[in-house]
Amino acid sequence: MADFQTATFGGGCFWCTEAVFLELRGVKSVQSGYAGGHVANPTYEQICTKKTGHAEVIQITYDPDQISYEGLLEIFFQTHDPTTKDQQGNDVGPQYRSAVFYHSDEQKQTAKQFIGKLEESNAFSAPIVTEVTEINNYYSAENYHQDYVANNPGNPYCAMVVRPKLDKFRQQFAEKLK
Repeated sequence: MADFQTATFGGGCFWCTEAVFLELRGVKSVQSGYAGGHVANPTYEQICTKKTGHAEVIQITYDPDQISYEGLLEIFFQTHDPTTKDQQGNDVGPQYRSAVFYHSDEQKQTAKQFIGKLEESNAFSAPIVTEVTEINNYYSAENYHQDYVANNPGNPYCAMVVRPKLDKFRQQFAEKLK
């Protein structure tokens, strides 16, 4: 039986990031949620006020024998823009910030080293603004946000934003898909 681990990332709208990570080999489950804020049990409506301090995040349960934490970081940094503060595309606000919420000192060090390598290699044309913070105040998002893309294929946001991102991801990481 696998010894599953947990990773939590904020990379903009959780509908987009959830859809990407659900397709990865070694990922058991992905849950959309909120982390890093100061309000207990926030609702989506509260998050949208930009006053709770929470980021939209995904919490990934994965098998480290099939995909490493560094492998998850690779996907995370390739599938969102870590150089824009509080923004991903047209989604603007602190809830859309780029963030790694670590669950252990090992994850913290791995994330910081990974970001350092990206910066050294000039992988991006602007500085990386991804915060690396200990997981705190995590709450699962409402049920209607879970598996959103699969459950809402006709949603215009999914068609215009998520689908192109998924198509690009599937091409770039075909060998890592389930």
